[in-house]
Amino acid sequence: MFGPPGSGKGTQASRVALRLAIPHVAAGDMLRNEVARGTDLGREAKPIMDAGGLVPDDLVVRMINARLNQQDAAKGVLLDGFPRTVPQAVTLDRMLKVRDDYVAEVISLEVPDDELKTRILKRADVEGRSDDTAEGLANRLVVYHQDTWPVLEHYRSVGTRIETIDGVGDIDTITERIVTALRHHGISVTST
Repeated sequence: MFGPPGSGKGTQASRVALRLAIPHVAAGDMLRNEVARGTDLGREAKPIMDAGGLVPDDLVVRMINARLNQQDAAKGVLLDGFPRTVPQAVTLDRMLKVRDDYVAEVISLEVPDDELKTRILKRADVEGRSDDTAEGLANRLVVYHQDTWPVLEHYRSVGTRIETIDGVGDIDTITERIVTALRHHGISVTST
């Protein structure tokens, strides 16, 4: 699942993963859990995350690799928030190749910046995430366009199918847009 901060990646990834009967692996949630638990990784990641930056690749890659080695990931996972840089994508491709696997599809949610800001500020009120501020979003969008957007080009260049989805609208409608696109490509998705 791919998209800018506030695009609904986490919401849609959890819904779609359930319908695909595979785990939803959310890098951001995993990192926030490390911060909340006060682990070494969490203490290192917190100031970077609070400023809207990206946590260093080596930390995120180790965390994701460990998750991919868990039994429930044997039939695949829906990744959310990873990879966020081309080096992470290249590393992920290598990790998957060792498992005789690959990234089958990238679902890219497109949402205008003004809608992202509205969502982020609303989420800050509801969830109280420390990185959900107007300034944090501005920084995260710069990082997204500079470091994360090129990940789509990486996957295009290696022939991975990119499915662009309009990420504006009712949550159920967006989920159905994704499910319809996946079914169109022959991917088995259960009904709700």
